Amino acid sequence: MTNSTGVGANIARARKLRSYTQDRLAREIGYSVSMVRKVERGLEPAAPAFLSASARVLRVSVDELTGAPYQDTIERNGGLDGLSELRAILAEGLHVRAIEPLALNELAAELDRVNLNYRNDKGKQALAKLPIVIRQLHGALYNATTDAERGAVYSLLSSAYVTAERIARRFGHLPLTTPTLDRLEVFAERADDPLYASQALMKRARVLMYHDSYDVGLSLVEQGLALVEGSDEKALAVRGYGHLAGAIVAARGRKPDVARAHIEEARSVAEHVEGESDAYGTLFGRANVGIHSVAVELESGDPATAAREGSALHLPKSIAPPRAGHHWQDTARAYLLAGDPARSLAALGRARKVAPQQTRLHPMVRETLRGIAMLERRKSDTVSNFADWLGPNAVL
Repeated sequence: MTNSTGVGANIARARKLRSYTQDRLAREIGYSVSMVRKVERGLEPAAPAFLSASARVLRVSVDELTGAPYQDTIERNGGLDGLSELRAILAEGLHVRAIEPLALNELAAELDRVNLNYRNDKGKQALAKLPIVIRQLHGALYNATTDAERGAVYSLLSSAYVTAERIARRFGHLPLTTPTLDRLEVFAERADDPLYASQALMKRARVLMYHDSYDVGLSLVEQGLALVEGSDEKALAVRGYGHLAGAIVAARGRKPDVARAHIEEARSVAEHVEGESDAYGTLFGRANVGIHSVAVELESGDPATAAREGSALHLPKSIAPPRAGHHWQDTARAYLLAGDPARSLAALGRARKVAPQQTRLHPMVRETLRGIAMLERRKSDTVSNFADWLGPNAVL
C-alpha cells in the first residue's frame, strides 16, 4: 500500500479501499472532518494517536501508513547487520540455537557495550552485536548448574530483549516488537531482578499505543507500578519510567488529566534521582520528565504550549542523544502545528545534529518536514537539503 507519498496519501488510499468517506473516517476515529482533510492533504502531520486510530479502523498497520521501515534510506547508509539474525532468534522462540558463551561477567560487559551503543544513537552497531550476545546467553543458560546462575542469566536475557524491542522500534520494524516482548515476559518472570517484570508490563503498554489500545496499556502501567518495591536508584528509575509511560499512553488516549497526573508523580520521583539514571536504559531524571511534559501537551492538543516549553527546556549535555533528538522532533511538530514553520525547521535541525541516526528514520520527522514544505510558498533550499538527507522522496 505504501510508497513515498506520505502518511496523508496513504490514509486516503486506505480509506478509499474501505469505501469510507472522510466524514465516516472522522466519526470512526473520533477526530474532526477538518483534521482528516488536513492530514490527507499533508497540511498537518498525523499525530501518533490519529495514526493508530486510523490504522485500527481501516484495518491496516501503522507501518503501512507511515511507510516504515525506510528501506531505501537504511540501505543507502549501509543496511542493518544483525536484523536477519534477530528475526531468526525471534522465530525460534524458546528454542533458540545456543552458542558457546563467554564467562557470565564478560557477557554482562558485552551487553553493557551494546546498550551503551544504543544510548549514544549508534543503534546499527548495537543491532550488529546483539544477536550474538543473545545466542551466547542462551548458551550460558544451558550451561548453568544452579538456580542462582540461572536467575542471573535470565536477568541478562531480560536486558537483552529490552534492548531488542527498542532497536526494533528505532528502525521501524514494529512487527518484531510483539515476539520480543513475549520473550521478555517469559524471562522476566524467572530473573533474579524482579524489576524486569515491571518493565515488561510497561514496555508492552507503550507498544499497545500503536494498536489504539490505550485502556489496556494504562492498566498494564498500573500493574507494573504496583510491582515496584524499594527506594534505591533502580527502583526509582523504573517507577519514574512507569509514570512517564503512563503519561504518554494517557495523552494519546485523550485523557490529559490522567497524563498530567502521571507527569507530576514522575516529577516527584525525579527529585530523589541524581542526574539522569542509566538504570535499565530508562534515562530517568528531571530532564526526561521535562521532555515528557512537553510531549504530553503536544499529544493533548496544545501545540503552542508544547512549542514554548519545548524550546525553553534546558537539556544537560549528558542526556542521551536519542532522548534529546526525540524532544526536538516533538518541538518541531509543535511549532508546525502552532503555525511557525521556520522554527519548526530549526528544531528539526537540532534533532538532526544531536541524534542523526534516529532523526533520519523517524516517521514524524518526515511528516513534519512535509508539513513545513506545504506551508512554504516555495520549497526552500534548506527544506530540500533536509529532505535529501532523509532519503529518497522524503518530501514531494
